[in-house]
Amino acid sequence: MPVTSLELLHEWVYRQIPDQADWLKAQYAQLGRNATERDLHLFLGLAPRRLGKKELMLSPADLALANQAYPGWNPAGWSLDGAARVAALLVYQGSRPFSATFQDLVRTADARELVTLYQGLALYPQPETLTFEVGEGLRSNMRAVFESIVHHNPYPRDHFDEHRWNHMVLKALFIGSRLGPIVGLDERANAELARILLDYAQERWAAGRQVSPELWRCIGPFAETVSAYAALERALAGTPDERGAATLALIAADTSSARTLLLTAPDTTALVAEGRLSWDNLTLKEAA
Repeated sequence: MPVTSLELLHEWVYRQIPDQADWLKAQYAQLGRNATERDLHLFLGLAPRRLGKKELMLSPADLALANQAYPGWNPAGWSLDGAARVAALLVYQGSRPFSATFQDLVRTADARELVTLYQGLALYPQPETLTFEVGEGLRSNMRAVFESIVHHNPYPRDHFDEHRWNHMVLKALFIGSRLGPIVGLDERANAELARILLDYAQERWAAGRQVSPELWRCIGPFAETVSAYAALERALAGTPDERGAATLALIAADTSSARTLLLTAPDTTALVAEGRLSWDNLTLKEAA
């Protein structure tokens, strides 16, 4: 039987701090027996003092198990106390709906606590009921809070409608946040997003500003639909990263017009064919 996200969190935390395992097990047992919200708040406050704020140590095998437990879940970069707190929220059995408890926690949390709360979004009970608090996090002017929802988190992929998804991607570009760590970026790509991002790129160019090369990843599959070839041709004449991104986008477009443009970029097209250029690595490698 596959392990659950809660079982994994328990295993990882106990493994890293065996001297606190008995205390933690007793706390979780209490939280699972109709505990009060005061009990929950006490544990959430004690966790960083008892466990410390070190990074949760995870191996590639641990991350693979996380993805098996919930496709797209990647807890790399979580803190030790944050993992213990998310586990507490998963075992907690309160008298109110979880969404009401979560709303109160978000309302009183500091920035670090917000990051932890949002990192666990996809794992919580009835995650579709948390949309208001998620919206607040997306509007945050604290980049770490925004990225706790957007990066390595399958919640947006699974619960955002197209409008909210598109707005999230646009804001990520607007604040200089990377698109690569967004779970489901390719599968949730859509023509309306491609139109929005093409307009955004042209506005930035008109203002004499740079365009993130990652933007073309969301446009490439819809290059024909949104008439993006002139813009992609301009990107091909840009920096090495822009040239690489435009090449990848044109390959994704896979149309006659795209293939014609690719003839003007034989160097980057060859790098893609050789596996030396991808969206995960836009920095061109010098030939050996």
